[in-house]
Amino acid sequence: MCKIYTLLFVGFLLAACAVNNSTPAPLDLDGWNIVWHDEFDGAKLDLTNWAFDIGGSGWGNAEWEAYTDKPENVRVEDGMLVITAIEDPSLPAGRPYSSARIKTQGLHSWKYGRIEARMKLPYGQGIWPAFWMLGDNNKGWPTSGEIDILEHIGREPNTIHATVHAPGYSGGNGVTTSFEVPTNTLKDDFHVYAIEWQENEIRWFFDDKEYFKLTPADVPDTWIFDHEFFIIMNLAVGGRWPGYPDDTTVFPQQMLVDYVRVYQRP
Repeated sequence: MCKIYTLLFVGFLLAACAVNNSTPAPLDLDGWNIVWHDEFDGAKLDLTNWAFDIGGSGWGNAEWEAYTDKPENVRVEDGMLVITAIEDPSLPAGRPYSSARIKTQGLHSWKYGRIEARMKLPYGQGIWPAFWMLGDNNKGWPTSGEIDILEHIGREPNTIHATVHAPGYSGGNGVTTSFEVPTNTLKDDFHVYAIEWQENEIRWFFDDKEYFKLTPADVPDTWIFDHEFFIIMNLAVGGRWPGYPDDTTVFPQQMLVDYVRVYQRP
């Protein structure tokens, strides 16, 4: 059975405002060693770090975008990864938008650690950015497991979601929480979204404020988060959960990523 927790934490608005695009976090963290990172400081996406998912199959969620590797959908610019969803009349009927989805699959994966990204999120009805992980043991979904570090849907402009999926608790029955932040916090400012993942425990953070924790006792079936996972970042348009764009939705929409970093304990 899905466990849902909703928290309201208006009090850290000052801390949120202190995080801005001119003050990136240092690479070193107390008690953690950096083991992989991408600061997006080059002229283009580093293909030793990232691969592309391509296509417009709906991705199991009845989404309306087609993912591409075109620079209008994914590029590195001014020290940022920029993933852009646009209206694209060149696409087949039923896929009226293009966007991008990148992953470390086949290149980098990790078992346990602190996985974080500093991002500014898009907004609007039908817009669905995500920073998440899939199990890298080739058993398929949900057998390999899924850890959603950050999901956000535009019809809930002040809410972020954290979820895990596994056999016995997947899809609409994933074990999840929602977390409320002050108005316009997500679209107007950069924030750090992170998990700290160890044996038998995953904790979620927003700007270093813990808001969710899971252990094997908190899930209704087997805990399977004990093998390597890879990272995915994408910007979807539409789907059964977020709903679809309407006449209030503005395009283009951009997901801006300052960095992605992975730390592990020494």
